Amino acid sequence: MRLAVIGAGAVGSLIGGLLAKAGEDVTLIGRRPHVEAVNRNGLHIDGALGAMRVRVRAAERLDFEPDLTLLTMKTQDVAAAARELHPYVAGVPVVTMQNGVRSDELVADVLGKEHVRSCVVLLGATYLEPGSVTYSSQGALVLGAPFRPIDERTRTIAAVLDKAVPTHLSANIAGAHWTKLIVNENNALPAVTGLSIQDVNRRPALSRLSVLLMREAAETISAAGIELASLPRLPAPALKAALRMPMPVASRLLRLLSRSLGTTPALGSTLQSVRRGEKTEIDYLNGEVVALGKRTGRPTPCNAAVVELVHRVEATGKFLTAEEVTAATDRRHGG
Repeated sequence: MRLAVIGAGAVGSLIGGLLAKAGEDVTLIGRRPHVEAVNRNGLHIDGALGAMRVRVRAAERLDFEPDLTLLTMKTQDVAAAARELHPYVAGVPVVTMQNGVRSDELVADVLGKEHVRSCVVLLGATYLEPGSVTYSSQGALVLGAPFRPIDERTRTIAAVLDKAVPTHLSANIAGAHWTKLIVNENNALPAVTGLSIQDVNRRPALSRLSVLLMREAAETISAAGIELASLPRLPAPALKAALRMPMPVASRLLRLLSRSLGTTPALGSTLQSVRRGEKTEIDYLNGEVVALGKRTGRPTPCNAAVVELVHRVEATGKFLTAEEVTAATDRRHGG
């Protein structure tokens, strides 16, 4: 099976590299500096599995018809990528691997619903320099068919991905994405402060804000009648129950949860984009909660505030202190 990983940054390079190490025929499609470094020296992976160098092909553009395509760019780039790929992947299964909840529809509008499979990525990966990625925390993948029941093709794809990362099937992949979105509420605060997720959760004021963001998201999703799906090691009922607990207890649980990320600083995809000077996907994360709140008539002051703060950091390149962040969100939230 020939695999093409499109938009090979942190997640795409890590998964593609691990698949290549497992013997799969993989081509990473990415930006020139990364492509040149990988072709010259191989892909360097360090972190949770130790240091390794994997020989894998890399190119700037797809120029062959793959048997399986993994889309690993940011959500805001996925529709344009699908249009560019269309001549090569028509009739080929395409797996979306974005954060947020919109990419399946965006890709299906271009390539058709029949060929789209959807994956929730539950691992930590960091890419800050060409040719190298860090596997900051081991995790899992959750795969499903967003527009049809799970079929044999979906099971085959899961078996391939499982060679790189433990892969689970979900009959409610849309609900799994919404559950992951609640977890991804934490991505905004590292992007605003420049701190790792672990450091954010060690600071009481920021940990409290993380809980408020997640609680606001969960309540908005529930009000919209969206059914969450459990993730590996994260049952949806337990997540909702934890967020309903008194703030000191919920904050303590969040700090304990952050220990599962390990000691390697977990930056989150949004902070990585800020550090590379790229546009973040905040409008498809916390911004998705704001948009859902507007559609259902529910206020989302905390998420609206952090979306504005991330856009401010994008524009200025200057991180904010924890005090500045909490002051801004308290004004919107009412203290």
